[in-house]
Amino acid sequence: MAPGKDSNGLDNYAFALEGRVCDLPNTEREEEMDTSTEGNSNKLAYCVTDVPPWYLCIVLGIQHCLTAFGGIIAIPLILSQGLCLQFDGLTQSHLISTIFFVSGICTLLQVTFGIRLPILQGGTFTLLSSSMAMLSMPEWTCPAWTQNATLVNTSSTEFIEVWQSRMRALQGSIMVGSLFQVFVGFSGLIGLFMRFIGPLTIAPTISLIGLSLFDSAGTSAGNHWGIASMTIALIILFSQYLRHIPVPFPTFSKEKKLHTSRVYIFQILPVLLGITLPWLVCYILTIYNVFPTEPDQYGYLARTDLKGDVVSQAPWLSFPYPGQWGMPTVSLAGVVGILAGVISSMIESVGDYHSCARLSGAPPPPKHAINRGIGIEGLGCLLAGAWGTGNGTTSFSENIGALGITKVGSRMVIVASGVLMVAMGVFGKVCAVFTTIPSPVVGGMFMVMFGVISAAGISNLQYADMNSSRNIFIFGFSMFSGLVIPNWIFKNPKAIATGVVELDQVLLVLLTTSMFVGGSFGFFLDNTIPGSKHERGILAWNKANEDDSSNTLESGEVYNLPFGISSYLSSSSWLRYIPFCPPGEPSSLDGCTADTNALEPKQQPGHPEPSQIIIGVAL
Repeated sequence: MAPGKDSNGLDNYAFALEGRVCDLPNTEREEEMDTSTEGNSNKLAYCVTDVPPWYLCIVLGIQHCLTAFGGIIAIPLILSQGLCLQFDGLTQSHLISTIFFVSGICTLLQVTFGIRLPILQGGTFTLLSSSMAMLSMPEWTCPAWTQNATLVNTSSTEFIEVWQSRMRALQGSIMVGSLFQVFVGFSGLIGLFMRFIGPLTIAPTISLIGLSLFDSAGTSAGNHWGIASMTIALIILFSQYLRHIPVPFPTFSKEKKLHTSRVYIFQILPVLLGITLPWLVCYILTIYNVFPTEPDQYGYLARTDLKGDVVSQAPWLSFPYPGQWGMPTVSLAGVVGILAGVISSMIESVGDYHSCARLSGAPPPPKHAINRGIGIEGLGCLLAGAWGTGNGTTSFSENIGALGITKVGSRMVIVASGVLMVAMGVFGKVCAVFTTIPSPVVGGMFMVMFGVISAAGISNLQYADMNSSRNIFIFGFSMFSGLVIPNWIFKNPKAIATGVVELDQVLLVLLTTSMFVGGSFGFFLDNTIPGSKHERGILAWNKANEDDSSNTLESGEVYNLPFGISSYLSSSSWLRYIPFCPPGEPSSLDGCTADTNALEPKQQPGHPEPSQIIIGVAL
């Protein structure tokens, strides 16, 4: 999952195609506005199959990379605690490079052969929760000497084996767990799962992801609460109070020559701006030795020079490759724990697909496209495990929200983002810079990010009848159990002793994963306690999936496979029964025709100038 799932407003969009202009529907408030203003504000500059100018693709691709920046780098920074890498900045930079590289590859696969919507792929917090639970097992507890910066020799064979053995165990578990997602996606079983999963299962599952990580946020922020508070205040200021305030920037066009354009820069890059300023303040205070220089003094971890000369040590070019940390190992406990995260990730991705389709001017995704998207995400998790990111991949909903801001829903922009992320993963010094972000700044970012994740999970309850005592009981008990049971198991790890070591490990990982405990209770109680589908929220939850418009012209253009593959598949009648293949269609609607049209740049009357969209994004 991506942090900051935002469902508000996403369900208010619909699809309408008139020529090649995609209109978003009017709300009651908009109906009172002037007709011309209303029409201009609701039209997308570019729909999903349109191809903007190449320079606009690059600039907007950079924006999508920056939008996903916070969520992507947060994952290796948190994992470094479980991998005993807090004081090894160079290895952290390699992990950041690897996750950017793999995210770029998975994005290109998803846009080209998967769901084919403008949706970015990145690390997932659902697997992070399971991974941290696995690394908290007694056998993987970090040695005491790795927690002391003065005792850590990052080049020693002993230290390298300490963190690489943990990474290899994570890799193997993720790779095996991802095979389940590949099977569910390409076999079409995701539809069967969705029949039994509703808001009362999703809400505690997602909320407990954020709540279970409160200790990481508090530990990092507590290293200097002043800096952490500054980070929190700036992110809140930019993302909430200033998001509707445009900033004028000079721009140039052939028609208007040199003029100014107003850009909602605070709405586009609130997290990046919110951590950059405190980061700069810490750098200045470090130069003038305002922060203490003794490791045991409060505020020492706010310095920016703790990682030494990691930027100078990092290579200019670094090519991540499969098995770079050694041969992956597999444990039953790790695989079972990862499966809990994989299932949560699949369910959320289905919701992301529908939201992305609405905001990009596409029809609702048909079943074959959803099956293909989930299957490709599973393949992405397999690649992430092989490369050694310590995590998997999923859809990033922050970037779905960016589609509504820029009014550019073209998937070619996401293709450009994928290429840029691969490039970022190759340039080692770029990712090494991120490792110098002080711990309190990261902690402040975590407090905002994890809080949003928790609230986003609770927001799913809007579909259920929360005036029902049944639903209140299910949600309350699931949430509370998801906090109490893992906390008790953490304090009493030896309480689980069945006599079978492998079973003990499986139970330890599952019962210390808050997401699994709360989600399991929610799933069981919601499907066994009597209640109508309306009361449970199942009807409203599945409403978006009811419209299967797989045989429409627009659906063929958006969701058919590229390079004439759909034409080939439709020529064989038996292939249409494969869950991830498009159904047979008339020749005028085949994949080749659709893709040919999709490669033609289109500029509609009333589209904003590309230069107006570029301004501010280049920051």
